[in-house]
Amino acid sequence: QIQLAESGGGSVQAGDSLKLSCKASATTTITMAWFRNSPERGREGVAAISVAGATRYADSVKGRFTISKDDASNTLYLQLNDVRPEDTAMYYCAASIYSGLPPLNPFWGSWYWGQGTQVTVSS
Repeated sequence: QIQLAESGGGSVQAGDSLKLSCKASATTTITMAWFRNSPERGREGVAAISVAGATRYADSVKGRFTISKDDASNTLYLQLNDVRPEDTAMYYCAASIYSGLPPLNPFWGSWYWGQGTQVTVSS
């Protein structure tokens, strides 16, 4: 069982920056990712990071968002820069017992999920 707890969401203006955190029960042996869910687009993958630190991003966030992790503190991060109204969503941290770089597919494998943190971007 992997336990995850997100934090850092909030309400911001378009163009602002925000950093999300996800405290995990372990990060050294699991692959991790960020997903988001909105009424308009459903649940979609945002970014993923493998055990070795390889990363993958959705096209919609490339160049604006950065995924990273700190194995010493078992924490996953998502730095959101230049946010847009369409980034408004509930953001979820996910983890899987898999060492490679996973697809940004919420239905892939067996993801463990956090409870989510809301990000709201106003124009």
